Amino acid sequence: MKRFNHIIRRMLTVWLMLFGGLCSCMAMSFNLDSIAEWGKFPRFVVNTYRWGDTFFNGYDTTYVKGTGYKFNAKLQLDSWLNSYRFYMPDNIRMVAESDPSTSVGLRLTYLAVSAGYDKNISRLFGSPDEKTREQFTFGFNCSLFAFNMRFVNNSGLVNIKSFGKPGQIITPDISFSGLKSSLFGFDAVYFFNNKKYSQAAAFSFSRLQKISQGSWFAGISYYNQQFNFDFNTLPLYIQSALPKDWKNNRYNSNTRNISVKWGYGFNWVFHPKWTLAVSDAPTVGLKIGEINSPGKKQTTVNLINELKLAVVWNQGPWFAGAVGDYVTVLVYDKTGSFQTGELSGVITLGYRFNLW
Repeated sequence: MKRFNHIIRRMLTVWLMLFGGLCSCMAMSFNLDSIAEWGKFPRFVVNTYRWGDTFFNGYDTTYVKGTGYKFNAKLQLDSWLNSYRFYMPDNIRMVAESDPSTSVGLRLTYLAVSAGYDKNISRLFGSPDEKTREQFTFGFNCSLFAFNMRFVNNSGLVNIKSFGKPGQIITPDISFSGLKSSLFGFDAVYFFNNKKYSQAAAFSFSRLQKISQGSWFAGISYYNQQFNFDFNTLPLYIQSALPKDWKNNRYNSNTRNISVKWGYGFNWVFHPKWTLAVSDAPTVGLKIGEINSPGKKQTTVNLINELKLAVVWNQGPWFAGAVGDYVTVLVYDKTGSFQTGELSGVITLGYRFNLW
């Protein structure tokens, strides 16, 4: 017991020393020149930081400048609509859509690094929406490149808007709750005109575009994506027309998508405080995984396109913006093809600040 008490006392002593050291450090200046004077290693760290800042954020200040703040915090309101289109044998088509939904999210950015979380809140405003959706995001955006990672989990009601063959299309408008989907992955792109164009100025609010400029970009994309549809609650006339290979009237897709991504972005500074931005990024690659074939992997072509429009306002530490985003994904298998699209609109209000 005495030995145990002795260990506890030693641990407490260590923690008090660490806490005291932290307080002392916080009381010191975080000025880089002051830190460099602490010794050889701190000087090396400061010099490395300055080199990295110049290398990764070496903008031409005639076109792009910093905000003067290291941090920014953002409150985001995101409204979205999902659509799903099935092209099946015998020229049968089915279109399903989700009801519009809204989520609220928080984002925190420190220099080039950002992270955030948002969740569906439609039901708080009296909407009958039964969907649940949550999203985690992480990004690193500098002058040379942008790296963005996200996880999205989505489930809930879907409405069958149309069904049948061309010329015999019916519009039943039937709701069913048989959808679950998830996505996890990342993309990384390099900007060729990285001295004069800043995507972060339009979509991360961590830079300011001073003069209109655009850039081509290219990179890679990797995503694991799952779609699970259960059509067993639909009327029999729809169930009977579904492909026989859809076992138990279910459509399941679990794939890894490895692609090459390229595109073009442009920031139009039409007023010193306002920027209008556009970005379009086609993505082509391979889709590897199970598509209505449990235990049997398939390899097909992966086709994705993402179109973004944004308008940004900056006033000192305050900023606001609106972003429209439309993403389409194509999935092919032996029974036909499946196309999904998401249209979203995001309103952002944020504040920049420094802690040191």
